[in-house]
Amino acid sequence: MNIDAFLICALVTVGTYYYVFHLPGRLYLGPEKTRLGYLRERKEAVYENLRDLNFEYSAGKMPEADYVSLKSNLQDEAATLLAEIARLEAKAQQTPDRKR
Repeated sequence: MNIDAFLICALVTVGTYYYVFHLPGRLYLGPEKTRLGYLRERKEAVYENLRDLNFEYSAGKMPEADYVSLKSNLQDEAATLLAEIARLEAKAQQTPDRKR
């Protein structure tokens, strides 16, 4: 009876490891992200953070000094993102499209 219980535990353990760690031959990882796509997503996140920050300040949940500091940092980041997005879009328009 001990051997039967040991074999059952061993089979369950092996089966569990196989289920958890086995990777199928081909994985779909989703669409490939470009730098421009990443920057656009980050820009939306920064804008959302600015909206949340303004709401928190309007609701009186944040001191003015913190608000000014955080708002300045987020605006600087947004400006940097917008500049890089514009640079990448201009570069993409200048290079001929090779997919055609």
